[in-house]
Amino acid sequence: MGTRQSRASSRDKGSKRMLLLGRRQKFSPWDDTLLSGRDPRSLLKRGMRHVSFSLVTKGMTDIPDFLWGLSEVQKLNLSHNRLRVLPPEVGKLTRIVVLNLCGNHLKSLPREVSLLQSLKVLFVNMNCLTEVPAELSLCRNLEVLSLSHNCLSQLPASLADLSRLRKLNLSNNYFAHIPICVFSLKELDFLHVGSNRLENIAESIQCLASLQIFIAESNNIHSFPRSLCLITSLELLNLNNNDIQTLPDELYLLRRLTKIAWNPMDKGLHISHNPLAKPLPELVEGGLEMLFGYLKDKKHS
Repeated sequence: MGTRQSRASSRDKGSKRMLLLGRRQKFSPWDDTLLSGRDPRSLLKRGMRHVSFSLVTKGMTDIPDFLWGLSEVQKLNLSHNRLRVLPPEVGKLTRIVVLNLCGNHLKSLPREVSLLQSLKVLFVNMNCLTEVPAELSLCRNLEVLSLSHNCLSQLPASLADLSRLRKLNLSNNYFAHIPICVFSLKELDFLHVGSNRLENIAESIQCLASLQIFIAESNNIHSFPRSLCLITSLELLNLNNNDIQTLPDELYLLRRLTKIAWNPMDKGLHISHNPLAKPLPELVEGGLEMLFGYLKDKKHS
């Protein structure tokens, strides 16, 4: 008798829970597939630092509606799906710290991204972006922004307001020059503009005094700007696969470059696959100390 009452009580509780769920929100068939009768919050992962939610590689073309009710989400991973649109409802998730949209088919981001005031890390690489909303500049806590492998040729001037941005990846796009707003990002310590359409590096690059890693490989850069030698914090400088023929005499000022680097992951000076004029190729082969010595003597001779 007790067992029968217990089962009945359990059924009643389950029915009430599902009834409450139904009253809170009506779910689409896709939502039901993911939830299988569960409370959406049961899908959240509560770690030591962040509440996270992940729907990676699900083949989604649309984001399930129940997600917009999970206001406590701080890390959201929707990467490697087939999303074409990020709905304006994303602005409801005001606690998001990390947002990963990598590997979708997004052509733009909604203006409501500006409501994500806690956002520190945003990955929108490997999409189809043709523009970035000016409103992204209102995410003043943003520290990491990856826009690589898109269809971008410019950035809004307002992004100069991202005063806390430390890492910016603009590689594999259609930039003909480094966007002017980038030179206002004084906290940048990592800048990747490789595999674009750059023909030069503006003298304004010297404004990025905190830069430690600068990658501009696989462009069509014709000259090595002297102003780059004033960024004495540089530890990795990659100018491989360009059209550089000469090196500035002031190159020896970059004392944190410890070697001529050949492995893409190594710190140092990457200058291979450029049509360097003689005797520079032989000096590069001899190592950074030999190259620096030659340039220093040349400057003072």
